Amino acid sequence: MSLKKFIIIVSLLCAFLAAGVSFYASADPDGLERVAHDIGFIDDAEESATNGSPLAGYSFAGIENERLSVAVAGLTGVAVTGLFGVGLTWWVRKPQDTSDEVDTSRG
Repeated sequence: MSLKKFIIIVSLLCAFLAAGVSFYASADPDGLERVAHDIGFIDDAEESATNGSPLAGYSFAGIENERLSVAVAGLTGVAVTGLFGVGLTWWVRKPQDTSDEVDTSRG
């Protein structure tokens, strides 16, 4: 399998999971929230500093349809993470300027 085909398949799988499955996963509390509830300090929780952001609460602000809102938030998260990964990979693998090195191949 070519690298391009692999990347396309993985990207489509991520998009499907982000848009289709995330709606069901986000209904359950995360690990920290579950522990806080089990131990009894959930009532001490404060609002997050990012509570007013467009992606707060695993949904996209401004979209009334809950399923669509969660799907758009999931796709946005996958896209941003993917672009960050591609950019970081490109930056790390970018050829460095070697014009300051001494050429020792000439006798």
